[in-house]
Formats: sequence, structure tokens, C-alpha cells
Amino acid sequence: MDLNRFEGAHPAAGPASGLGSPVPATAKILISGGFGVGKTTLVGAISEIRPLRTEEPLSDRSVGVDDTRGVSAKTTTTVAMDFGRISFPSDLVLYLFGTPGQERFWFMWDELAIGAVGAVVLADTRRVADCFASIDYFERNGMPFVIAVNCFDSAPRFEPDDIRIALSLAPEVPIVLCDARDRDSVKKVLVSLVRYVMTRNSQRNQATIG
Repeated sequence: MDLNRFEGAHPAAGPASGLGSPVPATAKILISGGFGVGKTTLVGAISEIRPLRTEEPLSDRSVGVDDTRGVSAKTTTTVAMDFGRISFPSDLVLYLFGTPGQERFWFMWDELAIGAVGAVVLADTRRVADCFASIDYFERNGMPFVIAVNCFDSAPRFEPDDIRIALSLAPEVPIVLCDARDRDSVKKVLVSLVRYVMTRNSQRNQATIG
């Protein structure tokens, strides 16, 4: 599946407008993960518009509160959300919402998650435990998600099966290696999520009919 050639009508497609053109189908996707894992970078790499960012400089107040181990060069933090948009010729529009990574901003996740069809959980192999909060949140809420391992230049490399074991993931959850700075790499992550969501919905529909 090529994300730039998303063929066919999307299941969420709305009725045609009064002008005879179809109403674009929209889907909301969350981009989650730990502090400094690359969420803002990922949204910026793929968005067709200038992404909305709510980054603020790290201050002395974050000392002892935000864990900056492994990301000592990071000087800003997302305090609300990141927002980006991708449109397709098939009248499908994806809205990307990046969640804040620090625990003190987790109260916003419930608001951002409303209406989302799925999520991308970004992982950093240097701080893989930072994924657990996101994974636990989406599992508890029954939201499908994929793991996107952001391959930082200085990070150790592991096989997806090893990462699955480390994160105690179910066998059906996709794991994708990516570079959050690279547009084509981010496309593959989103394609993986879209496929997973569609497959899961199809299986649920078949189970209901059966």
C-alpha cells in the first residue's frame, strides 16, 4: 500500500455534498511516546501544512521532574500537543496529534484521544521503558496502536522480535523501524497503522456477523 495512492473509498467516508463532490473522510491518529522520543519531529516530517507546535524551552522548574537522561541536548518540550495534516486524492484526510511526553501533562491524553482511530507509539531503544505508559494507556482504552522504533544514530539496534519481548507486546501488534526525520520512513509507519486498524476492524465485523 502506497500512502500517496490510497485507493478506494474509506470506510468512514461521508455522503456527497450538495455540490456533487464527496465530503472528505477524516481519521485522527495519535503520535505518542516518551519525552524526547521524536514525536514533534515525526509530525513535522510528514505534515503537508506547517505543523502546529506547543513547544516551550526547558526551564529550571523541570529539573528533578523531567527525565532528560539520553536526551541531554533537548532544550524544548511539548506542553500541549503537536498537530499536522495529510490529504490524499481519495478524499481521505489524516489528522496527526502528537501527545506531550512528560507525566505532568498526561491529563491531556484523554482529550486528545477522543475520536482517534489508532496510535503510533514511538520508541527509543536507549530508554525503551518510556513506552510503557503509552502502551498501557492504549491497551486499557482498546485503541489499536503500532510501535515505531525511532533509530537514533547513537541508539543500539535490536530486532523487532527482541523489542516485542522487551515490551511484552501481543504478537499481532506491528513493530516498525523508522527514522522520524525522514518523510518516506514516516509514511511506512502510518501505512502499517492504517493496515492494522483496517484488518482489526474487518476481523471484528466478521466475528459479529458470525
